[in-house]
Amino acid sequence: MGGVGAGSGAADPIITNLANQDNVRWYRKPNLRFLYFLLFPTCMGIELTSGFDSQMINALQIVPSWVSYFGNPQGSLKGIIAAAYSLGAILSLPFIGVVNDKFGRRWSIIGGSAIMVIGALIQGFSVNAGMYIVARLILGFGIPTCIVSASSLIGELAYPKERPVLTSLFNVAYFVGQIIAAGICFGTNNIASNMAWQIPSWLQMVPSLFQIVFCLFLPESPRWLVQKDRAEEAYEVLVKYHAEGDSESEFVKAEFAQIQATIGIELEHSKRSWADLIATAGMRRRMLISCMLGLFTQWSGNTLISYYLGDLLAMIGKNDSVFKQQINLANSCWQLVCGTFVAFLVTKFKRRQMYLACTISLLCVYISWTISMERAIAGQNSGNPNNSANIATIFWIFAYSPCYNIGYNALTYTYLVELWPFAERSRGIAFFQLFGRLAGFFTTFVNPIGLANVSWRYLISYCCFLAFEIAFIYFMFPETFGRTLEELAFLFEDKALADEATHAVEKVVVHHVEPIVAKGSTGANVATSQVNKVV
Repeated sequence: MGGVGAGSGAADPIITNLANQDNVRWYRKPNLRFLYFLLFPTCMGIELTSGFDSQMINALQIVPSWVSYFGNPQGSLKGIIAAAYSLGAILSLPFIGVVNDKFGRRWSIIGGSAIMVIGALIQGFSVNAGMYIVARLILGFGIPTCIVSASSLIGELAYPKERPVLTSLFNVAYFVGQIIAAGICFGTNNIASNMAWQIPSWLQMVPSLFQIVFCLFLPESPRWLVQKDRAEEAYEVLVKYHAEGDSESEFVKAEFAQIQATIGIELEHSKRSWADLIATAGMRRRMLISCMLGLFTQWSGNTLISYYLGDLLAMIGKNDSVFKQQINLANSCWQLVCGTFVAFLVTKFKRRQMYLACTISLLCVYISWTISMERAIAGQNSGNPNNSANIATIFWIFAYSPCYNIGYNALTYTYLVELWPFAERSRGIAFFQLFGRLAGFFTTFVNPIGLANVSWRYLISYCCFLAFEIAFIYFMFPETFGRTLEELAFLFEDKALADEATHAVEKVVVHHVEPIVAKGSTGANVATSQVNKVV
């Protein structure tokens, strides 16, 4: 079965085994501890903006001054206001690979954050719905570059033992942003002036300002430095953060040799263009998985809750704006708890197991939610509200979060970073973003139309798609658990390529051959020196 194995090209887990032999916890390593804390306001903080936006546009639709100022948007106008963020993101995707390759991960984050600051300023000063939509387009244009760069940088800077947890926590920041936005909108809800919606709109720039400042203190990806023939700088980064300054560390020498060898082999077989993504059968399978994962993260019913929770509650007779804000805030806090808890499970369970558990449980929740929604609306229409069905509907909305977090939140970027080799990682994740944003744009635009036209029956479409997700994951998703990024680089390729990289590591670990750290040593043929170390 195609999806079960890790693939014939997975390398021997030499570096993984070395890392697992290190019994010193990360918080007892000063340099690594500083790096991880620095990743939070920089890389982790990026998803704060996404979470803030989804919750803000959801919450502002309940704020009376926003509704009156923009003429109570309905139907397609309401959909395009919410979907403009995703549309802006789609427009930026063709540039992500070029920007990442040329400027590196850090400066890509800084550039994208600067664009989002501009968008947030315009958003708060909007004088009509058209200007508001343009501001959201600009905000959306800046976010994908930051997301692709930050998710890659976390995976490429983290120590192998903590990498899966850190990349899983990347998406958890989304819920922190949601809570902050829900709390702010709840606090400004009763302000009589336009400040009720302008204050949240302007505050959306705060995470981006933090990223611009703190990224200046963040090291660049050692893999990007190796690719740019800056091997000495790359080695220094690994020594400082993965060996606490010990330049003679066997682990860092082996890790560096593996990075050099793997990137050298990748570059030999890569033209550094978008065409590489469909050049081989292995790349095409990565593309298919990434594109479908982008669809799955948005077409599993989550946008219905994220953007139109107020409408869903109104359909079952819950029209009080304070009650809606309370449910909104409570759901955001619940999502944070679920997301954080599940993020720490990624080192315990295999990837395929978590994805299958996610999709199967989501299907069960959506079927139950559809039934309770139908009963609640039937009671509402008959003039005899069905309180039991109303409570059940709210319960299933809350039950959705832990199920979704098992796979589509906790694993998304962990899995993508593992799936793609370095040379194509930014482009591969960009394609995931493309399909995710297209799906997000479509659903945020169509959701209010579907709810208005077919009511609770609209939920059936999500039940059908979730059933398809289960089948696709079962047959197509490979296992990537328990290996470093370089050990997974040739997952779908010839095992000989993986063995070539493994041989470079074995020279260091077994034969104690020194890795070359001179400028220009990116090729596999120069991954290690030929002078044996005296031990």
